Amino acid sequence: MTDTLEALSGFTEQMKKEMVQWRRHLHANPELSFHEDKTSLFVYETLQSFGSLEITRPTKTSVMARLIGSCPGKTLAIRADMDALPIQEESSYDFISKNPGVMHACGHDGHTAILLTTAKILSGLKEQINGEIRFIFQHAEEVPPGGAIQMVEAGVMDGVDMVIGLHLVSTMEVGNLAINSGTLHPALGNFDIKIMGKGGHGASPHETIDSLTIAAQVVTNLQQIVSRNIDPFETVALSITKIHGGAFDGNAAYNVIPDTLELGGTVRGFNEELLDSIPALMERIIKGITVAHGAAYQFSYKKGYRPVINDHQIAALVEESLIEAFGAEAVHKAKPIMPGEDFSEYLQKAPGAYFYIGAGNQAKGIVYPHHHPRFAIDEDALAIGVKAFLYAVFKLLG
Repeated sequence: MTDTLEALSGFTEQMKKEMVQWRRHLHANPELSFHEDKTSLFVYETLQSFGSLEITRPTKTSVMARLIGSCPGKTLAIRADMDALPIQEESSYDFISKNPGVMHACGHDGHTAILLTTAKILSGLKEQINGEIRFIFQHAEEVPPGGAIQMVEAGVMDGVDMVIGLHLVSTMEVGNLAINSGTLHPALGNFDIKIMGKGGHGASPHETIDSLTIAAQVVTNLQQIVSRNIDPFETVALSITKIHGGAFDGNAAYNVIPDTLELGGTVRGFNEELLDSIPALMERIIKGITVAHGAAYQFSYKKGYRPVINDHQIAALVEESLIEAFGAEAVHKAKPIMPGEDFSEYLQKAPGAYFYIGAGNQAKGIVYPHHHPRFAIDEDALAIGVKAFLYAVFKLLG
């Protein structure tokens, strides 16, 4: 793969150091979903310095750069996400978050630095590129409905023939990569439930309609949807993730049964049609229990991301490129995992592939999972991500 090797020859040690600096700057200045103002400006200005790129702002806090090669060919999109999470960082690095309660705890700072470096290298290779490459820097991956759907609506995928993306994984050792041909991430939905009873004194529960005990029955019975209404060969998770009732401040009384109690949670699975049937099953249970006890309820369900399903042909080509770049022993078959990922929206417009880059290192203590306050990545994974993108680009565009 002569062209790719020539591209990699431009990937200097100085450029790797610059990429690490970009990543650390982004890590120290995280911004939440839909608020990536400074992040997107940093990306925009950095891309401007490369030359050869047509740069636009598809949405208020996103960026897209187009690189049109010297020869006609297909159009390939490459996506990186940029948003951070509402987590207080507990790391001890000298570049930890400067924004209280906000942290890059999922590797998006690394994704952005990887794609910036990829764009810089390829912008100097315009004469060797067939077709067009679109570098998509997306906002708001973490919060449904997500930024990807807004990007697609803004036209970033118009005329695109294929799309790829990657995710750094702290629970996979650096030096390893993973991809599969098929489903990687599930479809998902989020729900809110409000149980409305009749409050009163804890010493006289017979005079109340106890929203707490009713909610406890709702929580228990909702779990039976998966165990008793879903084919055991299907993979579905229904999780209650929040519950609130009564008061918890220092002046709260222990003898007050509250009028209402609120629940929330998530449902996810790989069969999108099956997932669409679950809200009706949930409401049947909620209604039955609340009516039986003389209470009322409110129930809302919002569909989230679609499943991420890699295209067989694109995934096979990307896997070939990864093996050429890193050797067969480093490239593994990825197993489907349950977190959602709005890369799925791009796959509604063009076939593509999503893959994983190992970023953990047990010897360095980099072992914490994503969304943990001590999440970290081995920065050696950044150069691996760039190399993976470069090899994939030349494999897919020819």
